[in-house]
Amino acid sequence: MEIRELQWFAALAEHEHVTLVSERMNISQPTLSRAIRRLEARVGVPLFDRHQNRLRLNRYGEVFRAHALRAIAEIETAEQRIAALIDPDAGTVALGFLHSYGTWLVPELLAGYRSRAPRTAFELRGDAADSVVDGVRCGRLDLGLTSPRPVGDDLEWVPLREEPLCLLVPVGHRLARRRSVKLSELAEEAFVALQPVFGLRQITDRLCAAAGFTPRVAWESTELSTLRSLVEAGMGVAVVPTTGSQDRQGAVVVPLRDPGATRTVGVITPASGLRSPVAQRFLDYVCSTAHA
Repeated sequence: MEIRELQWFAALAEHEHVTLVSERMNISQPTLSRAIRRLEARVGVPLFDRHQNRLRLNRYGEVFRAHALRAIAEIETAEQRIAALIDPDAGTVALGFLHSYGTWLVPELLAGYRSRAPRTAFELRGDAADSVVDGVRCGRLDLGLTSPRPVGDDLEWVPLREEPLCLLVPVGHRLARRRSVKLSELAEEAFVALQPVFGLRQITDRLCAAAGFTPRVAWESTELSTLRSLVEAGMGVAVVPTTGSQDRQGAVVVPLRDPGATRTVGVITPASGLRSPVAQRFLDYVCSTAHA
């Protein structure tokens, strides 16, 4: 059963005149008649009562017309929604990002992009790094802002900028007055960290391993705001992004001297390149900010 045959049937059900409908739908009368016979054979009953050269929609046809009109309307709605999604000016972009990027990077990008494409809509989904990567892989997300670079050749990665990392310690901590510190000096400290699925935790573990120790994680969190509050409460020290971090009432920011004490902010997309025009346009803009 084809959608065009349903459209022909709906027109014939309205006008009950083969010649008129064939002219309006730009099809031959035999083609229209065969299409109606196929529909009737499929449902197993005649949909019209035939009196000489006239057609009358019968009670079976009334039932079928009600459902046919709904099916046609659903298909038309789907086509309109898809057209809106892929419109490079007025479509929708599903954007995933690390929670911490929601406080600075995402607002910065969206504010800059709005002047170029004010009708573009966004579905914003903040999550852990693994979830953002899985979302892009599975097609739930058009693109994702994440760190570190994901493993695998099924994703395309474009680095955007380097974000310095620093150490956050409670006020009164032995390192609170230092101008800078190396992670090797923290081997005996209790750490407050994000859970292992988060990109920042993975970077922290790698930096500590390079410094010659495994961090003793006393408390785990799923949010940077909670992590910072735990440090303020004296529960441990933490490696955090410099962006959005500053001396707080109960905590002090100390720069890290370790090589590689940064996280690379990057954007990921499917390596297949199968992106909608609206997502591709936004991706081009995001990548252009790396060279701005």
